Amino acid sequence: MREITREEWLHQAIDALRPKFEEIGFPLPERIHVSVGFGYGAKRESSIILGQCWPTPLSEDGVNHIFLSPEMDDSARVLDVLIHELVHAADNCRSGHKGDFAKYAKLLGLTGKMTATVATPELAETLKELADAIGPYSHAKLYTRGRPVKPEGPKGPEAPEEPEAPAAPSGPKKQGTRMIKVQCSPECECGGYVVRTTAKWIEVGMPICPVGTVMEIA
Repeated sequence: MREITREEWLHQAIDALRPKFEEIGFPLPERIHVSVGFGYGAKRESSIILGQCWPTPLSEDGVNHIFLSPEMDDSARVLDVLIHELVHAADNCRSGHKGDFAKYAKLLGLTGKMTATVATPELAETLKELADAIGPYSHAKLYTRGRPVKPEGPKGPEAPEEPEAPAAPSGPKKQGTRMIKVQCSPECECGGYVVRTTAKWIEVGMPICPVGTVMEIA
């Protein structure tokens, strides 16, 4: 039997979770794009954004895009983060982490700080059962802070793992200044709109130019 891809695994999970959203009167969109990857604002040097959902107006085909961090490989935890992002999709990202988002997230069994929810014990058990039903999550964890290795020496094999210094990935180097330059494409109707902001706000989400295009770090 062919091993399903991680995206197929995630779509199976979404289909299995749809009835829960129907039960609370907060249905999911008919179509949702879901992938594994880093969302805008994710930084190697600090905490990684575990999930991110994009609203339909920013998608060419008018479909929500959900991204889940490649640092996660525990099936139940992946489903925990996925259901958080699905609440954003059902709300089309209108409420942020307040209002309808908070209301329906709690009804589904998410608890804690709404920007970083975790499953209640009851929901966690349901998600574990769902993960077991779908099968192994078809993903190999990405170690962005270095692959853990057991140190050699008298401490023995039970010594805690320490991360191995990772090689630098491809892509632009991190800017050293506190204020980060963010620019829109020169081909955009805005003409290449430029702003400067901090890493804190980039983690929340990339700025959007006056005509609605998502900007990029220059």
